[in-house]
Amino acid sequence: MEELRNPIILSFVGLYMLLCIVVGIWALKRTKSTHDFFMAGRNLGVMVTAFAIFSSTLSGFGFVGGPGLVYRLGMSSVWMFVCAIMGFNLSTILLAKRIRLLAELGECISLPDVVALRYGKHSTRLLVAVAILMGVLGYLATQILAMAVVLQDMLSKTELLAAISLEMCVLISCSILVFYSVTGGIVASVYTDLFQGGVMIVAAFFVFLTVLNTYDGGFLEISQIIREGDPEAIGPWGTLGMIGCLSWFFVFGLGASGQPHVITKMMMNRKVSDARFILPVSIVGYFFSALLWIGIGLAMRALVLSGHHPELLSADAAAPAFLQEYAHPILAGIVFAALFAAIMSTADAFLNIGTAAIMHDIPKTMGRKIKNELFWARTTTVLITIFAAIFALYSGDLVAILGAFGWGTFAAAIVPVVTIGFNWKRGTFMAANVAIIASLSINFIVKIFKIQIPYNFDLGALSLLISITLFVGISLMSKPPILDPDVERVMDM
Repeated sequence: MEELRNPIILSFVGLYMLLCIVVGIWALKRTKSTHDFFMAGRNLGVMVTAFAIFSSTLSGFGFVGGPGLVYRLGMSSVWMFVCAIMGFNLSTILLAKRIRLLAELGECISLPDVVALRYGKHSTRLLVAVAILMGVLGYLATQILAMAVVLQDMLSKTELLAAISLEMCVLISCSILVFYSVTGGIVASVYTDLFQGGVMIVAAFFVFLTVLNTYDGGFLEISQIIREGDPEAIGPWGTLGMIGCLSWFFVFGLGASGQPHVITKMMMNRKVSDARFILPVSIVGYFFSALLWIGIGLAMRALVLSGHHPELLSADAAAPAFLQEYAHPILAGIVFAALFAAIMSTADAFLNIGTAAIMHDIPKTMGRKIKNELFWARTTTVLITIFAAIFALYSGDLVAILGAFGWGTFAAAIVPVVTIGFNWKRGTFMAANVAIIASLSINFIVKIFKIQIPYNFDLGALSLLISITLFVGISLMSKPPILDPDVERVMDM
């Protein structure tokens, strides 16, 4: 079967691409309005919502960037994905019920809509929409780059396409993504999440067993090899160091409650009471799927250090390389197909919230309504994809670093305004506006001018600390806001 490894893997991926087209056509028939395109009709069940939430959190960031980060930084990466479980709890406890009720109260179809309802100001809606667009740039680029890296690794194993470029793989990936996203909107995304989430839970478990069987001594031998060849990597702080890891603990723990692609899905479930069932399903799904993140990264590092595998040209190649060389061909094919599903559905979710910001939230702030909104939403989806693809190709960053930048941008801008503001009546619109502007300014100035932060302290964590301080401080120094009576009743629940 080994001689048929690549054809088997490509067959599974090809079948998935075909499934994308079928799902897109099916979802097209269910997408009659912008409410369907952006909110899936607010009619999702527990399993669909739960799988959509944990799948969106992992996606290409977790399945390609995660192993790459472990390969490069060792155990530092653990501080990133373990903390996200804490984030699921915070998001559900602090936001799930409240944001679903507010969305229904104001007939909201986007997160900026709900923010405008809470603060009563269009300026806050506009700034949240801009923050979402800025974060989407980094995070959507993560998904596109992850998909292209995996596709290039697979196609380069064939004789016909051995010299295929990363640019061509980006083009192929974006073409499929555009069709899938333009036809189906968020409907295509959430139902694909249900499929790929279930597959990935099972596949990740078997991949982890494969990792344990890579060496006779299992994980103990893997750890010993890394300890001998790169002792710092296997330590509790990895190569990033204590300060860097703790900053990840902060931004990925608290920051999980500020991810708009996750929060928005909490607005889509059919019943408010479903929140208590969504949380445990999301956590279990995320936990088992994350086994792939840590397992592959450490296994590939050990294989390279022991001389059984050549040094990787890029850390992002860790997951594709392990699956191509060491996993059973059928298992590898299933994981690759599920991986593409995770990337595709998450990219669709980011395109969805980015398009909503441009076509719905920004015009609404200016008192205008776009005619034929559904058509222009689909057109905007194409344009955002092109822009993000260019950013992915020429940013020069790893998948995980791009993902961390997008995550940090979202967290710093949205956690104070939404996570704190929706639970604290004292929060004011002026404090929210200043917090968003400050967080975006810090993130992009440091990123653009490549300013080095001492001790590997994460940029997102720094901007989140500053934005929370500004939000709380300015709110306390301002007059208490007068809330809409209905909004106040929801916040009291």
